[in-house]
Amino acid sequence: MTPDLLDRYLRVLEVPAREPSLEALTHLVARHAMRVPFENISKLYYRKRDNMRALPDAERFLSGIEHYNLGGTCYTNNYYLNRLLAGLGYEVKLCGADMANPDVHIVSMVAVDGREYLVDVGYAAPFLAPLPRDLARDHEVVLGRDRYVLEPQDAEARSRMSLYRDGKPKHGYVVKPTSRSLEHFADVIAHSYTDDATFMNALLLVRFLPGERGVAIHNLTLIESQGTESRVTAIPDRAALVPLVERHFGIPRDIVADAVADLGPLQDAWN
Repeated sequence: MTPDLLDRYLRVLEVPAREPSLEALTHLVARHAMRVPFENISKLYYRKRDNMRALPDAERFLSGIEHYNLGGTCYTNNYYLNRLLAGLGYEVKLCGADMANPDVHIVSMVAVDGREYLVDVGYAAPFLAPLPRDLARDHEVVLGRDRYVLEPQDAEARSRMSLYRDGKPKHGYVVKPTSRSLEHFADVIAHSYTDDATFMNALLLVRFLPGERGVAIHNLTLIESQGTESRVTAIPDRAALVPLVERHFGIPRDIVADAVADLGPLQDAWN
């Protein structure tokens, strides 16, 4: 990422350039989580309009945030934050994480002030601060009906993240500490644009707000959370999605309508 793009990225996030520190990293991660949503509208839109099968370039990613309030899914959001951190002088690795299949998620591991942290702004989760990896006991993050549990490292220095929804296991991943290049994930990223891929057949948008608040649209459900409470509202049909996405996420309705027109059968994004 060029110096000009790094400066632009910081301006978009409204974050000043600072020397690497845990305080600066925490502020940067929080701003990113609140300014750049997890969303697959852009993924659907770019595939339809440009037959995209890879990550948008940095220019398109930043323009999407600036002009259309877009963000991305795990590959886009986590990769570009990783590049921003590297450009700011952080000791940062891009690492793969296993779900049902190996390396289908990516995260960053950042070493700062003598400790290593997991940074993940691409899991649609309220990780508004770096998560310590040198744990002696489980570390929990809670918002609304969701509870995320990061476990201490196992014998192979892997970290397990588990999502519990309404008290029941729902999803999760296992991070491996090996540093990877983006090219390592090229096939997985390309597959994420195929007709049977999760985010070609499910809609998921999540953003976080000050005051322990979050809003999500998952298929035909609107979830508004604050603290440990969630309000879940059914959305009557796909047509009603368009104004709701514009209202809660600020994404122009013409982009939303174009994207959801080719959306598949609305699978559970966390399945």
